[in-house]
Amino acid sequence: MNKILVANRGEIAVRIIRACKEMNIMTVAVYSEADKDALHTRLADEAVCIGPANSKRSYLDIKNIIEAANITNADSIHPGFGFLSENSQFAKICEESNIKFIGPKSEVIRLLGNKSNSKKLMKKEGIPVIPGSDGSIRSISDAKKVCNEIGYPILLKAAAGRWRKRN
Repeated sequence: MNKILVANRGEIAVRIIRACKEMNIMTVAVYSEADKDALHTRLADEAVCIGPANSKRSYLDIKNIIEAANITNADSIHPGFGFLSENSQFAKICEESNIKFIGPKSEVIRLLGNKSNSKKLMKKEGIPVIPGSDGSIRSISDAKKVCNEIGYPILLKAAAGRWRKRN
């Protein structure tokens, strides 16, 4: 790796950029218009604006991030965490663009990104998993049934980070 584009902001971007500097690797910071003067933009060797303050139109805009990597000749992208770090489509586009995605392969992210699917895959491969539901919980009565089967305490994980009430 000769130059890494850090596709994140804030403390995580600062930590990645500092680690790269220790390894003598050039860095590119991306930033929204609101983050123009942020520390990560000042620490990086280069900085590219990728859009307005709204993260959907900047830090989550795959096209703008790939374009920033191309115009700065970055050969790798570190997604940090959050934003695009678990986005299999982003990892795949990096792979197709001959840009090293610093993280799991797109297929691994796709397979393991959904907790229910990854648990099924682990069971199929004979890997022990913690007790829990065998798929998505669709109702309060389903949740109570699983809780009574496995015992308490429990951890409830919302799909895609949110609870959706179903009619």
